[in-house]
Amino acid sequence: MTTDTATEVFEEHRPVLMGVAYRMLGRVADAEDVVQEAWLRWSRADRDTVREPRAYLVRVTTRLAVDRLRQAQARKEAYVGPWLPEPHVTDFGDTAPDAADRAVLADSVSLAVLVVLESLSPLERAVFVLREAFGFPFGEIAAALDRSEAAVRQLAARARKHVDERRPRYDVDPAERRDLTERFLAAAVEGDLKGLMELLAPDARLVGDSGGRAKAPLRVLQTADKVGRFLVAVAGQRPADMSLRFLELNGGPALLVLSGGNPDTVFQVDVVDGRVQCVYVIRNPDKLASLPVERLPEE
Repeated sequence: MTTDTATEVFEEHRPVLMGVAYRMLGRVADAEDVVQEAWLRWSRADRDTVREPRAYLVRVTTRLAVDRLRQAQARKEAYVGPWLPEPHVTDFGDTAPDAADRAVLADSVSLAVLVVLESLSPLERAVFVLREAFGFPFGEIAAALDRSEAAVRQLAARARKHVDERRPRYDVDPAERRDLTERFLAAAVEGDLKGLMELLAPDARLVGDSGGRAKAPLRVLQTADKVGRFLVAVAGQRPADMSLRFLELNGGPALLVLSGGNPDTVFQVDVVDGRVQCVYVIRNPDKLASLPVERLPEE
C-alpha cells in the first residue's frame, strides 16, 4: 500500500474514528489528538498485513481513547463545578446513510447520553459506543479491546442497562423539539419568566459548566422556579454587544451566545413529555473554542 493510498484509506474512515473518539472522551480536542495518534500508528504500520483497515483503525482508536479516558478521570475529579461534554457541531457525513441511523447517532452523541456515559467504566463506555452507536459485531469489539466475546457481551448488557435507566426519553419529533427549544431559548434571552414557566417541567434542572472560568452555578439548580428565575437574572446581565446563533449541536437544536463575536455561552435543553426537563449552560471558554462561529448565520 503506497503512502497516498494509506492516506486515502485513513481519510475514508476518519469520520467514524472521530465519532468513536468523541463519544468516548466528550472533548473535541482530545478526540482529534487520538485520531491524529491513530494516523501516526497507521502510517508506521506494516499495512500490507492489515486485511481490514476499518477494523484495524477502530481498534487502534478505541484503545487510545480508553487510555486517555483513564488519564482524564483524575482531571475531572478536580474540575470546578459540574462537568459537561464539549459541544460539538453535528455532522454525521457518510456515517449515517439513512434517517434511522441518523437518529441513533444523534441520540448517542447527545449531551444527556454523554453525561450518563461519564458514569461508566472506560471499557463499558467503549463497548457501548462501538455497539450502540456504530453497530460493531461483538467479535470485532472483543478484538478491539483484547477481551473475550463473552466478557464483551456482559459489558454491553451492563452498560446498556445503566444508560437506559438514566437517559431521558425524547417523545417529540425533531421539528416539534426544535420549535419548543427555540421558544424556550427566546423566552430565556428576553427574560420572560412567565414564558419560561409555561415550558419548564416542574422538576426541571439546570446544569452549568464553567470550569471556574466564567460565571455559572457551581451546583445543579433544581425545580422550575429556581431555573426560571436564574435565567431571568442572566438575561438582565447580557452584554451590549451580544449576538445569537441557532445551530445543531450534539444532534439537537442549541443557542450560541456571542459577545463581541466570540463564543460566550451555549444553551441546550432536554425535552420530555412536551416540557423542558433539563437546561444545559456551557460557559467554559476552552469548550467553546472549537465552534465554527464564522460559518454560522446571525439570527
